[in-house]
Amino acid sequence: MEQLRIWLDIACEAGTLMFEFIGVIILVLAGLIGIYNFIKKNPHTKLELAKGMSLGLEFKMGGEILRTVAVTRWNDLALVGGIILLRAALAFLIHWEMKKDNEDNGKDNS
Repeated sequence: MEQLRIWLDIACEAGTLMFEFIGVIILVLAGLIGIYNFIKKNPHTKLELAKGMSLGLEFKMGGEILRTVAVTRWNDLALVGGIILLRAALAFLIHWEMKKDNEDNGKDNS
């Protein structure tokens, strides 16, 4: 049984690192594309940047959720839970901002 626990810890750590790494790559790429769109004065820069940030945060949150599997102490669980809540709040705010921008753009086109 101890061997299964070791394998579970290894799988969770590998999955966490993979999700975190992908999330960071997406955030960096979204930022670079956002800079490029800003320089080109693309009117949808803010929306595209928000979409990239949201996707990156979703991957990072997936990594944090995987991290909860390996947590054995209550203090660690509270810390991971707090991180998940903060990232979820950020994702919610980004989605809200995107929805607001879409509604504002719809009014401008009328």
